Amino acid sequence: MNFRKAVRLLFPCLLAVVALAALADEGKPVTVKGFVLDSACAFTKGLKKPISAQCATACAKAGSPLVILTDNGTIYWPIASTTPSAGQNEKLMPFAGQRVTASGKVYERGGSSALVIEKIAADSDQK
Repeated sequence: MNFRKAVRLLFPCLLAVVALAALADEGKPVTVKGFVLDSACAFTKGLKKPISAQCATACAKAGSPLVILTDNGTIYWPIASTTPSAGQNEKLMPFAGQRVTASGKVYERGGSSALVIEKIAADSDQK
């Protein structure tokens, strides 16, 4: 096979790979409901909801990232869509220890779920 034939065969494949990679990085629109709590407690304590709003707030003020823990156990790490990135605790602090409904784009990789929050509000169903 000569070089031109190889390029003609490989070029469409390369375009397809680039297109798929671009799509994979866009995130999927999602709405999640769950509790805002300290990330360490979400992993190490096996909690289904926060101990208290004061506890979640204290941990966040000490530097621990806040996460959203859903009823099915999925933990969503809030992330920024900007580069360089920025922590999201400021956005979540008003909801620390509360149940929320958050919508935005989810990114999944290696078993982790990250959420770029576009809208967040306290959920009336505090269970």
